[in-house]
This record gives sequence, structure tokens and C-alpha cells, in this order.
Amino acid sequence: MVEQIHYKHILDRLVTAVILVDTHLKLSYLNSAAEVLLCVSGDQVLGRKISDCFEELDGDQNQLASAIANNNPYTKRHAKWRLHNNNEITVDYSVDPSADGNSLVIEVQPLDRLIRISKDEAMLSAQETSRNLIRSMAHEIKNPLGGIRGAAQLLGREFGESDLSEYTRIIIDETDRLRDLVDRMLGPRIPAERKPVNVHDVLEHVASVIDVEAGHTVHIQRDYDPSIPNLIGDRGQLIQSLLNISRNALQALMESNTPSPQIKLTTRIQRRFTIGRHHHPLVARVEICDNGPGIPPALISNIFFPMITGRAEGTGLGLAITQNLISQHGGLVECQSEPGKTEFTLYLPLDEHYAEA
Repeated sequence: MVEQIHYKHILDRLVTAVILVDTHLKLSYLNSAAEVLLCVSGDQVLGRKISDCFEELDGDQNQLASAIANNNPYTKRHAKWRLHNNNEITVDYSVDPSADGNSLVIEVQPLDRLIRISKDEAMLSAQETSRNLIRSMAHEIKNPLGGIRGAAQLLGREFGESDLSEYTRIIIDETDRLRDLVDRMLGPRIPAERKPVNVHDVLEHVASVIDVEAGHTVHIQRDYDPSIPNLIGDRGQLIQSLLNISRNALQALMESNTPSPQIKLTTRIQRRFTIGRHHHPLVARVEICDNGPGIPPALISNIFFPMITGRAEGTGLGLAITQNLISQHGGLVECQSEPGKTEFTLYLPLDEHYAEA
């Protein structure tokens, strides 16, 4: 009995999920990592069929039974499991029959987090490359624009009030418009002012602006976690970031004439979260969700890049600026969309030493 308690104590400290099933494929043991992975409590599922906890998608459902009957160990990579709560996870797992043939040991390594980190790193790298390219192009564009504008002003003085002055005015107005567009692409030039910020105060300010702009026709639902501490950041930049996303949601709802339009604001604490190559013990997760028509699939993977927009009159800069501002806070923005539900999720570190860096 002492050996068994010690054995379970060791397995419960592993980060690898370990599942033990008998010859009837009934659960006889799950360590703590397995309980977390499968979203179950061991006390509730022990003695039940393993299929009550999960099923493998596109896999041989009899492979486990064959492994124990034929003493045949095997390993699978990037397998898709559907859990009892209908969530899907991606895992690597190994199956090893015991020496006495009375049980199977299943070791499971979840991959969703690693896949997400790899995807986020690639996205952040691509966006940084895009920003550097834009900065280089912007400076090359602004220099001749200044010369064109100056030349047009000199010509305007020569023409006086003649009919030709209208042409120089158009040249000046258009160069100003292009200069403003380039400035927007470059993002804010004022350094961020780092101070303690209550994320709910920021969200309430955004909600008030959106409510007024919508003429009180959109239901704004709130689901806040009041335990979230202040984060260190620039309040104005955070408001601008969330406002860009919320305005996009509002425009999508209005243009599609969505019945019972709704925008939902949600905050939660996320523990042990990795952004790029930085691991954070605690981050604030902010979700902005609307029930509009959704983002076209052809755009969803590129919406954070400049000049990408699904609206004829859009500039495609709002989300690019948002991602840039959140990146300056050490955070990340993600998006998931389908007809009837578009959700933007912002992750903002709460560890002050990183936010102040």
C-alpha cells in the first residue's frame, strides 16, 4: 500500500498525462495531468469505459483492444481526440501493454499549446517583417511627397487666384491625404506612457463610445472577472486598440442588418501563457465577440496585415494598428470567426517587470 501511494504521488507530479486501462478498456488510473487534459475528475470516471472520456477522430476505435490482445505497443502523432465535452484536442500518444498483459499504459503529450505557440511566433515574425517594410517604404514615400507639396505651394503663389490655382490645391490636398495615410501606417509616434491601468475601466470607456455611435441599438453584454489586477500600460493606446476592434464589430453588425445585434465583452485570468518566446505566469484575456456575419475565410489569416479589409470604404489599418499597439505591451491578438460569431481575443501580460521593459 505504501508503494502504491508513492507510485501515484510520483505520477501526479508529471507534466505528461498518464492513463491506465484494464483488459476491458475501463479506466483504472489517471494522473493529475490526465485529469486536466481530459477535463474530468478521476474519482468520477474510474471504472468507466475510456470511450466515455474521449474518442479518436479518424482513428481505429479497436486499436486499443488489439494492442492489449496482441501485446502490441504503438505510437501516434498529431492524433485528434474529441473529449466528453465535445472539445477537440491534438495529441501525441504512446500505448504500451503491461508485462502481465492485464493493462495498458497510455502516455499523452498535448500539442495544441505547442501548435499555437508555433503559429503565434510565425505570425508575430511575419508582422514584424511587415512593419519594418512599411517603415522603410513610408520614409521613401514621405520624402518626395514633401517636395511635391512644396512645389505645388510655390506654383499656387505664382498662379494667384487664376483657374489654375484649383489644380495646385488638389495636389496639396492629395499629398496631405497620402502623408496622413503613411503616418497612420507607421502607427503612433508618441512613446507609450506606462502606468497602472484597470482593463475594465478601458472596456467601459470603449463600451460607452460604441453605445453612442450605435445609437443604443446594439446590446453590449459584459462578463467581467473583477479579480484581474491592474496591468502596466498606456491607457490611451489600449483604448484605441479595443476601439478599433469594437468599431469593426459594430460596422459589421450595422451593414449586415443583423437581427438582435450584440457585442459581448469578456475578461478572464489566463495562467501560464506563452507569447512569442516569453512565458508569463499570468495574463489578462480580453474577448470582444459579436454575432455578425463573420469574416470571409479568404481574409481571416491576413486581417492583421496593413491594407487588408473586407469593406469597400475601409483602409485596412485598424487591426494592423491594434496588433502593433498590443505587441508594444508584450501582448497578442487572435481572431476566430464563423457566420454568427466573430471573436477577437487579446492577451495582455500582468507581470509588471515585462510590461515595463
